[in-house]
Parts: sequence; C-alpha cells; structure tokens
Amino acid sequence: MSNYLVAMEAAWLVRDVEDIDDAIGVAVSEAGKRLNDKNKEYVEVEVGATPCPACGEPFDSAFIAANTALVGLVLEIDVFNADSEEHASRIAKSEVGGALRDVPLSVIEVIETEADEEDEDDTRVYSDE
Repeated sequence: MSNYLVAMEAAWLVRDVEDIDDAIGVAVSEAGKRLNDKNKEYVEVEVGATPCPACGEPFDSAFIAANTALVGLVLEIDVFNADSEEHASRIAKSEVGGALRDVPLSVIEVIETEADEEDEDDTRVYSDE
C-alpha cells in the first residue's frame, strides 16, 4: 500500500460575472465552500493554468462569454494506503466527486509520495474496502 497525491481538474461554471478575476474568486470560493460543507477541508483548491497556443506561456484557465465564465480549477488530495495509481485516482474522484456533484472532474496527475511519521498516525485513511 502506498500514499499518493492526486491532482484533478474541475470545470466550474460562474454566472453573472464581467471580470476574469471575479470569476476565478467566485469559483474557488464556491468550490471551497461545497468541500468544507462536506468535511473535505483537506482538498486543496486553486485555479488551473492553460498554455497559450501561440507562445506556450501559462495563463489562468478562465474564459468569459455572455457574462458567464468557465473556470478550470485544480483540486489536490492526498490519498493514503492505495494499492496503485489507478486505485488512488478512483478514491480521489469518489471523495471529491461526492462533495462536488454535477461538476466534471478529470484526473490530471498522480504522484506517489513518501510515507512519513505523520501519515502513520493520520486518522484519515481512504479506501474502497
């Protein structure tokens, strides 16, 4: 059994906004509130980055049309005691997806992490079992 950091991308819709920064703020705030309401405070939420098609430089993943924004969020969660990267991905999607119903999620990266003494004493153990 290994520990993993799982990063997922979420597509968040924000209505009635005119500014990209406002849309990003609302999306991060709403996602954080929904996660906190379901006792998922340990999920990290931040705005994603999209590479510029012309120069390749990253910019915030947000687009506004008709006062409606689509914001790409990155959600990160530590998964403990998973059998494999695929198992960790399924656990992460289940944990986060349960709190963010009707929000499209896609796993973008899974990194195996080192177990340390804190992990051994951690009471949060995620498992399908």
